[in-house]
Amino acid sequence: MELAEAVAQAVPASGVVAHKTPRCPLLVVEAASALDVLRFLRDDPSQSYKMLTDLTAVDRVAGQGQIEVVYTLRSLEHGKLLIVKAAIPADNPVIDSATGLWHSANWAEREVWDMFGVHFEGHPDLRRILMYEEFEGHPLRKDYPVDRRQPLVEERDVINDPWPSRDGL
Repeated sequence: MELAEAVAQAVPASGVVAHKTPRCPLLVVEAASALDVLRFLRDDPSQSYKMLTDLTAVDRVAGQGQIEVVYTLRSLEHGKLLIVKAAIPADNPVIDSATGLWHSANWAEREVWDMFGVHFEGHPDLRRILMYEEFEGHPLRKDYPVDRRQPLVEERDVINDPWPSRDGL
């Protein structure tokens, strides 16, 4: 059975559309069913995409109103690579977290939240990972102003206190 057909049969609400790319297959799915599609791809023995190798986002064009969340999966058992994309609205960028499926999604989702503002529903610790806490906005969004000035913050002692607690303890 073709991959897109298998996904459509297992997750009817997926709205899956398959594309051929030079490197590997690409599936575009509905954001609301992305987690179910990912679970199927991981757990179905004929697929066995047990490894999440990358999770990122793409904000292609300002004003289009969509951000694509991109998952790169690998099946070591079958020697296959697969990309899964789900588009979410830029004005309300929310999608379910994949941390329950792959622990490797944890930091990748934090990075996507930090850089693009995508909120991963159910993520255990969604907070900034690259930018400092007081940073305003998400710098990889196309609508982020290039000349934006950020609030000044006190200098931190990164040697003696590299991970200052948020509650002052």
